[in-house]
Amino acid sequence: MTTVSLFGDARFPLGPFTPYEHNPILRPKGDSWESANLYNPAALVVDDQVVLLYRAHAEDIVSHIGLAVSDDGVHFEREDAPILSPEHDYERFGCEDPRIAFIEGTYYLTYTGWDRRSAQLCLATSTDLRTWTKHGPLFADFDTFRTMDPRGFNWSKAGVIVPRRLDGKWWMYFGEGAIYWATSDDLVHWTPGTPDTEPMYSPTPGSFDEALVEIGTSPVVTDTGLLLMLTNGARRITKEDGTHGVDYRCGQIVIDPAQPTKVLARLQDPWLRPQTFEDTHGLVSNVTFVEGLVKFRGRWFAYYGQSDTTLAVAIADPEQPYGTGLRADA
Repeated sequence: MTTVSLFGDARFPLGPFTPYEHNPILRPKGDSWESANLYNPAALVVDDQVVLLYRAHAEDIVSHIGLAVSDDGVHFEREDAPILSPEHDYERFGCEDPRIAFIEGTYYLTYTGWDRRSAQLCLATSTDLRTWTKHGPLFADFDTFRTMDPRGFNWSKAGVIVPRRLDGKWWMYFGEGAIYWATSDDLVHWTPGTPDTEPMYSPTPGSFDEALVEIGTSPVVTDTGLLLMLTNGARRITKEDGTHGVDYRCGQIVIDPAQPTKVLARLQDPWLRPQTFEDTHGLVSNVTFVEGLVKFRGRWFAYYGQSDTTLAVAIADPEQPYGTGLRADA
């Protein structure tokens, strides 16, 4: 089995992305484990096919992770049974929100273990995408909301592993609320680089990510050598009934591998925001939430969840980068 790395030539900002006209590309189905909601996928290219590892659940809202395969990036065939399901107390109410890296013949899947109190970043490994060894929660006594809205107990989500060493170590960027970093010698045991009082990146007041920031996709290398990651951010909104909430929009950040603890730049405006009916109506409304990114047959495919209910894709053609209109008018 040949797996294509998530590294590839890119520009910052990546895009522009256009939502696929026939979204959603995957919906809940039947009366099985994925009958109620299906969303938030990891993505990679294997043997010239796009593979999605997606989150889904029935009415019980206990999430499992399923697998779907596509020859064109938009039409997917899914397997009947989930590939990862809750087994342990720390995940008894869900294996949620996967991200994936392929390194030296092994798949490293980060996901959230949910026990309806604590959301903890967990790790599982596999050599075939179907048989997994779980390594449990990665960080004890760590709260990625510590500097904003402290949970008071373990809370860590959203980990992406850089699939090659930086300064002799493996690196991970993680966090919901704010973003942190961790390193490892073996890709299994991870140590945060700072305490949870010292995030490397926090929300920007008055912006589309003013309420929280969260790592979205695994990194790619830009044409200038920087690491680029798609991110998720939430802004505060007032609902029609007068109550307050948030909506989730997608951003981008870049990091210099020579300064891997510092965000050099961020996209000032979201490249994706809730617009369609599916984006604005669902289990958690007003959400476009990206977790999967691949370069496939010359184009970028960004896979995202719509209101925690359906799964969609936005596509970017490198031949039509940002600023095309300005150059055409010059």
